[in-house]
Amino acid sequence: MIRNERKIYIYSALLITLVANSAKLMALNSDGIIARYWQFNIWEYGFQFLYNMVFCVVLLHLNLSKGKLFSIYRENKQWPKLYVFNILLIVAFIILGSFIHNALFGSLPLPRIRIRGYFARFLLSSVMIAVVIRLILLMRESRNKDLINEQLHTAYLQAQLKLLQEQLNPHFLFNTLSSLSAMVRENPNLAQSYILHLSKVFRYTLVHSGNDMVTINTELQHLESYIQLVKMRLENAFQIQININKHVTDKKLLHLSLQPLVENAVKHNKATISNPLIINIYDENDRIIVKNNLQPMSSEAESTGLGLTNLNERYRLQTNHEIEIYQNGEYFIVKLPLL
Repeated sequence: MIRNERKIYIYSALLITLVANSAKLMALNSDGIIARYWQFNIWEYGFQFLYNMVFCVVLLHLNLSKGKLFSIYRENKQWPKLYVFNILLIVAFIILGSFIHNALFGSLPLPRIRIRGYFARFLLSSVMIAVVIRLILLMRESRNKDLINEQLHTAYLQAQLKLLQEQLNPHFLFNTLSSLSAMVRENPNLAQSYILHLSKVFRYTLVHSGNDMVTINTELQHLESYIQLVKMRLENAFQIQININKHVTDKKLLHLSLQPLVENAVKHNKATISNPLIINIYDENDRIIVKNNLQPMSSEAESTGLGLTNLNERYRLQTNHEIEIYQNGEYFIVKLPLL
């Protein structure tokens, strides 16, 4: 438990104890109802106050400290065990407190009054402790969500930066500008289309938020612009087949999930007319599958795998699922979970 939480439950235990034992202070009024049954004794009151506070601290500690018995039951959602052990602990404190109290300060003419007093105070304390526990658990949940959002944002920024670096690296720019230069001379209309698709690729990369979940339709529409760029450059050496069932096109996946996978395949594989690079995108068992034939470039520099790592981290943080990656002698396959 972090230091601030310790302070919260210590202060809470003190406040709860003050509230639960405030009625005892009414015995200071000799004409009051409480004074008829209990004469105020500073030592007796001090014992009850400290014992009640110990009870509060122990109950809070066992329920809030990670790795403790009660916390384990809560994390595993073993609610019956959690409630039973808390009740047994409360009853044990009531009985033990009454016994110690009698031993130190003697028995009352009506012993049941003392037991009822302990029962009333500890029941009130338990209710207020339950409220404090719930508040601290809500604080933890909120803090964890903030942490996950921060990690997700960082992972997305890394992925976005990596994608932009890939799009702005000399190799990409050389291929893009070379293709564009040839088109401007040979086919100005095609060059205009090339520039239009290139602008769409950059716009989609930059405009959306890192935490966006987009429909498959939206992602495919963006991917089409990138596909057109690759087809204009590689022509018949590049083939892509998209077979997505209509009933899943409204399901969602993370923004900028498909383009990095297609780009990864284009970057790391040879593509010739005799041996074209073939990419298949299809759905299967609530997954989007991106599959390409393996034709590694002999001069290819060793891949860092950072792009796939960042994509997997984004999925893990946002959806609590990870992407699946498979590779054999013929194919490289990535499976993306759908929401």
